[in-house]
Amino acid sequence: MASNMNTNPVTHHEMVASNMNTKVNNPAMSHDNIEHRINPLNTRIINPVVPNPLAASHRRGGDHHQVFLKSDDNAMIKHIEDTHSPDGRDLNVKPLLHIIEDIMLRAAPAFPAHLHGGQAQAHAHLEGLEHKVPHAGLTEVLGYLAYPIHAISTELISKCSNKEDVHTTTMALLHSLANYSWDVKVVITFAAFAKQYGEFGLLIHQCTTDPLAKSVSILKELPEIMERTDVLKPKFDAITDLINNMLDVTKCIVEFKDIRLTSKYAEELDMVINKAHISTAAYWTMRSAVMCAALLLNLIATGHEYISSTSEAWEISSLSHKLANIMDHLRKVLDLCYQTIEEKRQQDAFEALVRLLKTPHIDNMKTFSALIYSKDDQLPLFHGTQKRRVGLDVLRRKHVLLLLSDLDIATQEFFILHHMYEESKAQPNRTESQYEVVWLPVFDKNLSPWTEAKQIKFEEVQSSMPWYSVSHPSMIDPAVIRYIKEIWGFNKKTQLVVLDPQGKETNNNAYHMLWIWGNLSFPFTKSREEALWREQTWNIELLADSIDQNIFTWIGEGKYICLYGGEDMEWIRSFTTMARAVANAARIPLEMLYIGKRNPKERIRRNNAVIHAENLSHVVPDQTLIWFFWERLESMWRSRTQQDIGETDPILQEIVSILSFDGSNQGWAVFSRGLAEMTRGKGDLMVQVLRDFEHWKHEVTDGTVFVPALHRQLRALHSPHHCTRLVLPGISGHIPERVVCAECGRHMEKFIMYTCCNE
Repeated sequence: MASNMNTNPVTHHEMVASNMNTKVNNPAMSHDNIEHRINPLNTRIINPVVPNPLAASHRRGGDHHQVFLKSDDNAMIKHIEDTHSPDGRDLNVKPLLHIIEDIMLRAAPAFPAHLHGGQAQAHAHLEGLEHKVPHAGLTEVLGYLAYPIHAISTELISKCSNKEDVHTTTMALLHSLANYSWDVKVVITFAAFAKQYGEFGLLIHQCTTDPLAKSVSILKELPEIMERTDVLKPKFDAITDLINNMLDVTKCIVEFKDIRLTSKYAEELDMVINKAHISTAAYWTMRSAVMCAALLLNLIATGHEYISSTSEAWEISSLSHKLANIMDHLRKVLDLCYQTIEEKRQQDAFEALVRLLKTPHIDNMKTFSALIYSKDDQLPLFHGTQKRRVGLDVLRRKHVLLLLSDLDIATQEFFILHHMYEESKAQPNRTESQYEVVWLPVFDKNLSPWTEAKQIKFEEVQSSMPWYSVSHPSMIDPAVIRYIKEIWGFNKKTQLVVLDPQGKETNNNAYHMLWIWGNLSFPFTKSREEALWREQTWNIELLADSIDQNIFTWIGEGKYICLYGGEDMEWIRSFTTMARAVANAARIPLEMLYIGKRNPKERIRRNNAVIHAENLSHVVPDQTLIWFFWERLESMWRSRTQQDIGETDPILQEIVSILSFDGSNQGWAVFSRGLAEMTRGKGDLMVQVLRDFEHWKHEVTDGTVFVPALHRQLRALHSPHHCTRLVLPGISGHIPERVVCAECGRHMEKFIMYTCCNE
């Protein structure tokens, strides 16, 4: 049995041998009296003179039992399963099992010294059980099982009286109950013992108050027996432990039957349930019931002599330990069953979701009902502005952006999204918004549990959003989370999935479009993205957009614009001084704007303060806008790489150049004349070219040729030996396999870099 139940149980043969050794070594017992002092259940009878049908050595069935115990576990299982010939009837025995549990708890003898311990705990359990006992269905199941229960109860008494050992009796019961399923066999046997135990309990509890119970208990010598609490209490404690383990195992066996009948994944479950070895668990539970019934009969039959016996305690303990190990194994297999059911359910739900989102619909209600389900008929959405819960109807036949993120959405990201959302609401000549936004927090409960801290964080984020969000993450099914990750490609970085008014996905990530062109991207389709790129040229407006409103003024005034970045304050002083000197010499109007570095931290704030104090150039005072400049530039790169263009696309090369500048530790600069020509360069080359202005100022015949002349000088200084780095977040979604260096045109090597904040 050990190999099947993952335990190391002691066989009945070993129990007998151990008990025999104990008795031989006991000075109070002589070898001659051994045979007369061992009953069929290995319990000692102190006075062999007292006539007792259970006191003789077990001769009937003994030889077969010894042969059986010497066989291996597989043979034992085969013997058990050979008795099994079910007729296919499915009976709900759970109501009967509740009655059995009620009897077991109420019938236990109450020992005064123990009332404030485990007995008090049992009373508390009973109070809860009174509300749980489901009498519905009890009449029906008793209509089928009342006679078998009575018959087995009688057979228990008969076979114990006829000196049969526990195994033989258990096998006989299995043959008698051959036509029933394993769960019904166990419950019938347990109920048969419960009748005896309950009758014993009634006498014990009522013998002091009911005259009839008192008279019957006197005949059974129960009052005198119960006075020996010093010996009786440990015995009943051990029996109670065994009964509790019997209950636990029986509940598991019934639970296996229940999930097998109620689940639609029968074939998959059968493969798992076979690992539980239900037949073996049923055998040991029934065997324990036989053991307990025989012990109870011995107590009533022999009275004082029996309660002095201690030899059966070891077998009771061994059986209890055996059932506890079986229980652990069954619970593991049950957990595996529920895991299998959940995995199959999620797989079915996932496949259904895939089919649903590929199917045309009249509106988007079916899609949203699949993505967000109403738990307990609760309204599934929360309106951030109105601070109230609403139904899915508010999204009917609207363009919807599904905002996918975890609970740690960046403050800057939220600020920009908030601004664009409010801008869409404020557009003139519109009776309603172009689109709605719904936040779906992507939380995988399989990876980490939902805690109170997460709940507080969720509520904080939710209450700050002006758009819709799910009322609670639990309204997003695990199959939907899987769809979001596998089909929509979510990987921690915020994503915007676009669904049209019919619920059809038109873009699995419009995040980059919204960052590049804002609400001009509506309706955020892939075709709209392609059209916007076809209309686009590389100029200062595309690069800088609304990072500073002064840029549009400078463009309108025809001024030269210089955007520059980096962290080295000494380079910044040198560069800005040199640039202004060259602008004066070339007689061109120049405006300079410092835009720092990606992920602006304290050093950029200090640089801003110094630049402003020394009047070196304009600065972007809002750190969020600096973050947005770089985030938007990265969005341009990701969006552009997904277009059907070549690796040497001019716009893509310029984007890669600026991003690679930020990946280095040097400064950099971009010069532009209005929306016309642009050029850019690394910090050291830029300073060198500006310092040598005297050597090429003859090329600047007028202001319109300054940028082309500067561009030629920068390209002439380009060294074939260079190192260009393109640093991008590793979890930011689509990463092209090949990226071409904007400086030399060769393919860049791909590395993994871990970095922390450098101040």
